[in-house]
Amino acid sequence: MELTKERIAQLSKLPTGNVADNNPDGGVMNAGIVPLDTTLHMIGRAVTVKCSPGDNLALHQGIYAAKAGDVLVFDCGGYTHGGHFGDMMATACQVRGIAGVIIDGTCRDREDIKAIHFPVYSRGTCPAGTVKETLARINVPVNVGGVTVHPGDLIFADGDGVVVIPQEQEDIVMEKALAKYEKEQKILEMLKEGKTPLEIYGFDRLIESKTK
Repeated sequence: MELTKERIAQLSKLPTGNVADNNPDGGVMNAGIVPLDTTLHMIGRAVTVKCSPGDNLALHQGIYAAKAGDVLVFDCGGYTHGGHFGDMMATACQVRGIAGVIIDGTCRDREDIKAIHFPVYSRGTCPAGTVKETLARINVPVNVGGVTVHPGDLIFADGDGVVVIPQEQEDIVMEKALAKYEKEQKILEMLKEGKTPLEIYGFDRLIESKTK
């Protein structure tokens, strides 16, 4: 699937729930990976970077390995006592057109990053410094937030979290997610007209069958 501006705009209306429900095995990063700004949406192809915990030299390398539209996925081993990524790096990413960043570890400069509206997902924030010693391993499979991410996988994220879609299955996943979204829009209209979820989904009959 080619991620044109038009295609991204079409997919951006989808909530992550619609995508996760139609994705093989869910592909959802665990709740430890959270957005700095829950109002932002992020779609792009993964550029994976294996990093040394507490060391951000690899992150600097990764920024210049990614191209416009990519999502950088940094595996920092879940390390939470260092600001691996900050506002200077976020600005550098934004200038290069990078779609966003995921860090299995902590970052810093939360408010400054939010101010430039750049999507960052991490295990929270920590102001502690990091060293610059270990080189990156770029575009290798990584495990971030409990999900294996391969280079080129489609990353789909919003305020609820991150979904990783295998590249070879992304067309069918997105087709199903869009269909579910359209169905749910019709259900929302029915709810506004006064119908209940019990009626719409047939839960009333399910409840009745369980009470007999």
